[in-house]
Amino acid sequence: MEEILKNLPEKAKDKHKENKKFFAKLRKKPPKDLDRQMQDMHEEEFSRTNCLDCANCCKTTGPLFTNKDIERISKHLKQKPQQFIEQYLRIDEDNDYVLQQVPCTFLAEDNYCLIYDVRPKACREFPHTDRKDFHKISNLTIKNTAICPAAFNIVEEMKRRVKG
Repeated sequence: MEEILKNLPEKAKDKHKENKKFFAKLRKKPPKDLDRQMQDMHEEEFSRTNCLDCANCCKTTGPLFTNKDIERISKHLKQKPQQFIEQYLRIDEDNDYVLQQVPCTFLAEDNYCLIYDVRPKACREFPHTDRKDFHKISNLTIKNTAICPAAFNIVEEMKRRVKG
């Protein structure tokens, strides 16, 4: 996994132009069954990929925290929401709550999440490759190919299977 993660940003950069072109075409004319195809590719990839072997998303990026996330997590940690915010979060340039630092404070040595059952919505949905109207989040997906080996593989598989 170390080797894969070391080469992933460069591989994603090499495919960037090709991926942008593919997604632009896909946005103009998405196949009627794109969501179903994406669900299939997502499930196939994650039957082979174990996030606990990687956790690169937790090590290199931080999720956005919604107000619901903050309430749920702070309750779990037996804190007031304001205490949780002050201890773990900051407001970014888009005025969103994000972690003060990466790797994620809640990532354990063994790549397990210490707040897995109450983790932020953004973490539960990452890498967003099984999302409805998938073709509408192409910029996010292209960005995620440099972070998540599974997202990279899913996009490569998409280019083989999906005819826009």
